Amino acid sequence: MAEFGEILKAIGDFGFFQKLILLALTFPNLMLPILFSCLIFIQSDPDRHCNTDWILGADPNLTADEQLDLTVPRQEDGSFSKCLMFVPVKWDIIAIREYGLNATTQCLHGWVYDKTLYEATIITDFDLVCDKSNLVEVAQTVFMAGILSGSFIFGPMVESYGRKRTTQLPAVFLLIFTILSGVSVNLYMFLVTQFFVGAAIGGFRINSTLLATEWIGVTQRSFSSCLGQLFAGVGQCVMAGLVYICRDWRNAQYVMAGVLAFISIYICFIPESARWLLGQGRTQEANKLIMKAAAINKRKIPENLLDEVTEKKEIQRGGIQTILKSPVLVKYVFIVSLAWFSLNLGYFCLVLNVAKFGMNVFLVQILFGVTEIPAHLLCIWFLELVGRKISLIVTLLAGGVVCFLSLAVPQGNAIAFTTIVTIGKFFLTWAGSVCMVYIQELFPTCVRQTAFGLGSISFRIAGLLAPMVNMLAMYSWFIPITVFSSLSLISGALCFLLPETRRTELPDSTDEGKGKRNEATETTTRDSEMAEHNVQRSTKL
Repeated sequence: MAEFGEILKAIGDFGFFQKLILLALTFPNLMLPILFSCLIFIQSDPDRHCNTDWILGADPNLTADEQLDLTVPRQEDGSFSKCLMFVPVKWDIIAIREYGLNATTQCLHGWVYDKTLYEATIITDFDLVCDKSNLVEVAQTVFMAGILSGSFIFGPMVESYGRKRTTQLPAVFLLIFTILSGVSVNLYMFLVTQFFVGAAIGGFRINSTLLATEWIGVTQRSFSSCLGQLFAGVGQCVMAGLVYICRDWRNAQYVMAGVLAFISIYICFIPESARWLLGQGRTQEANKLIMKAAAINKRKIPENLLDEVTEKKEIQRGGIQTILKSPVLVKYVFIVSLAWFSLNLGYFCLVLNVAKFGMNVFLVQILFGVTEIPAHLLCIWFLELVGRKISLIVTLLAGGVVCFLSLAVPQGNAIAFTTIVTIGKFFLTWAGSVCMVYIQELFPTCVRQTAFGLGSISFRIAGLLAPMVNMLAMYSWFIPITVFSSLSLISGALCFLLPETRRTELPDSTDEGKGKRNEATETTTRDSEMAEHNVQRSTKL
């Protein structure tokens, strides 16, 4: 039976066919960060006062300033209270002016918000202020819990139902629940829809990356994973621009739904992974896709290679049991998962806290997005120049050290603090791109998605914990930074125990994944060179 790497070499491992698939599967990553917008672009403590229109019944000609003076108590600094009002009375305006009001209560009829920065956010629409201010972190946690659940749900499904279906289904879910989120009538409906939006993101991200990677050869495999990350970085810049224009979180949801509708349509035409089909023994279906890819790439397949593809292949059964039976694979899963957890805990702690940096939120978000673009571009180059192992070690250690340095910045120096944490996020983003490539290359086809799913679960748990870690700042502002920076340094040190996978074929058997990769790769390389020679010879004939 021909190895799939040899097949890819014959049909073109990065031809027009693969480029179309890659673009179709990575473009949606542009939208995924934008779906965070309703949780990021908020004012944690917006300017506001209680709605006291009750007094207009006594005198409808009161000016706004007069209404506030009569109905809202002042704080020690002379400003009007944001959470208290005077208890309404049934007096006439003369009595109110003469005797004044003294008894206070919490806002009884909602708030009146300043709309200088935003027209509407989830805070102003659902009144997440005063005693409900912590519900913002709850909403962020629910969203992250959805992403984690998506990894649990769609990750295992991919081994049984294939890469194609488990990529298409989350794309449709994203469309449906993004629309429902935009029409949420209360906080409870919003939380439910955000949970399912998160679940769809978790499923689409891991499965689409795997589907794209399995169609691409060794030479461009790192490029495929990093391109999806690159689109996500651009998406962060687009998110800042979208919210700057819309200023209303519901309108932003509808704009995103329009783009997601387009994605849901074309994603239906994405082909299944031929590598997965061969692993399942569905050689005839795989053969048709291989012939289609060769035709689009304008390559001619040698007849003997086609015969080998259609031969019966032993079905590779995988799952978590296969990983647990191998101490080597368990070690790989643990180290990469810890690295992914550490870097994403830091990443999300910074991203979800962007409104509290003391600078213009749109500017900080654009800086975060712009710095991700070179991180992913440099990742593509360094992965081939120095390899996966060194790249991951250096970026994790650098990210941890730089974030630690932010503790030395005096509080109140927003520019210096934002600069340092942006640099730290740059290295953490870079490390995330390396992990995305590395975890796919360490494991054989039969357990690749299982391992990827386990790593993704650690990734999502980090996102789930990030809002809660940020809440520790109420005890001391440096606790969140200390936590995720320390974990980043520890995981970076553990990565010394991983093998290098640069310029090696994806392992198809558990023996290759356990450490016999080099021998298999050398054989595959010789066979690939022979296949390439046969292709060139047949083309001339």
